[in-house]
Amino acid sequence: MKLTLIGGGGVRSPLFVMSLLRWHQRVGVTELCLMDIDARKLEIFGEMCREVVRRAGDPFKITTTTDARAAMTGARHVVTTIRVGFEQGRATDERIALRNGVLGQETTGPGGFSMALRSIPALLDYARLLREVSPEAWMFNFTNPAGLVAQALHEAGIERTVGICDGANGGQGAISWWAGVPFEDVRAEVFGLNHLSWCRRAWVNGEEMMARAIQDERFLAETQALFAPELVRRIGMHCNEYLYYFYYAEKAVQAISAEGKSRGEEIVELNARLMEQLEEIDVKRNPERALRAFFGYEKRRGATYMHYAYENGTSIEQADRQQLFDADIPEQAGEGYAGVALALIEAIEHNKPLYTGINMPNRGAIAGMADDDVVEITCRIDGNGIQPQAVGEVPASSLNLMRSIKLYERLTVRAIRERSKALAVEALMAHPLVLSHSRASRLVDEFLAAHKDYVGEWH
Repeated sequence: MKLTLIGGGGVRSPLFVMSLLRWHQRVGVTELCLMDIDARKLEIFGEMCREVVRRAGDPFKITTTTDARAAMTGARHVVTTIRVGFEQGRATDERIALRNGVLGQETTGPGGFSMALRSIPALLDYARLLREVSPEAWMFNFTNPAGLVAQALHEAGIERTVGICDGANGGQGAISWWAGVPFEDVRAEVFGLNHLSWCRRAWVNGEEMMARAIQDERFLAETQALFAPELVRRIGMHCNEYLYYFYYAEKAVQAISAEGKSRGEEIVELNARLMEQLEEIDVKRNPERALRAFFGYEKRRGATYMHYAYENGTSIEQADRQQLFDADIPEQAGEGYAGVALALIEAIEHNKPLYTGINMPNRGAIAGMADDDVVEITCRIDGNGIQPQAVGEVPASSLNLMRSIKLYERLTVRAIRERSKALAVEALMAHPLVLSHSRASRLVDEFLAAHKDYVGEWH
């Protein structure tokens, strides 16, 4: 079976390959095709991926191409993880948002809006090409903002597509750790939108665990450290980490604004440093050194993830002093989004029922949301397809927030489809982290000007 990774020249491709090494027999993969528009990065990271596979005895083939048609032809499944505008686009988005006094973050709020302006047209092109050359293939999209992208794809009639996010099943992982049982032994009830979801219940051997877990100080300290214990208990559910940006909105803006650089600007520097190292090392001649540099980069990048939200988080300056750009090569790496995608592929290919949180049309699962609203919901996946699991009524506070964000998402999709500035302003006005017409107007004008080479002319 051929599996294709669109965006295969990205920095996460070696981690994807390491996950696939654990899954390839279960899913039946014989070829992983890495496709990217950046030929040089594809050459470097493609060679690193081949080295990872060589070390495991070459259980499947790695191919590379800059031709999307060739990459998708014959593929049974395609994973998309692209960044239109590259890392600098993210940094620009975040700085524009902060300059206007609102959240500067990649996927939530104005940053996610601007990323959607660039991502959605490109992903629609990939999805339509896949439908042409491999009509039976499934497309699993990890490109952010994943839920908004999934909404656009489904509205465009792309049915064999799923929005995936490794944060959707955080509550399941938390209960797995707390109860001391394997992840797959926990059955969770997830509902919400991407980066705006809750885990209301979680069962182990038929016993509901979440209600007891959130009364445990240790559980909250280890799995919900971003939130005050009294807040989590008041909500009564495990909260997705991105809810921090809503529940602590002004603190988030203040903390990020106080940083010397945004997360996007930090990533631009880290990625540039990594590429300089890899160019100097020459991956083909020194694959061991290249992999050590890569895993050092991974440690350094992870050291400051959402650090501003934690009381004792590692600052950028502290992380830089730790000199993490050299590390041992691990035998295994975290599953991340690769684990979500590969579990879905196994369920579909081998009719092995799987329950997991993904982004799909609601189809009546959440009361108060439209059937064609793409939501983040626990689904049953097997050889017959994907079926959202009904959760019925949800707390009013959650539903109100979901409906506000869904209105913003729907308007954003329309604005992109019609290339309408007025609809774009209306979309951002609907977002609870923006609201203001004057601010929304400035943001739209600045985003469109900054990314005119990618988004073209709007009216």
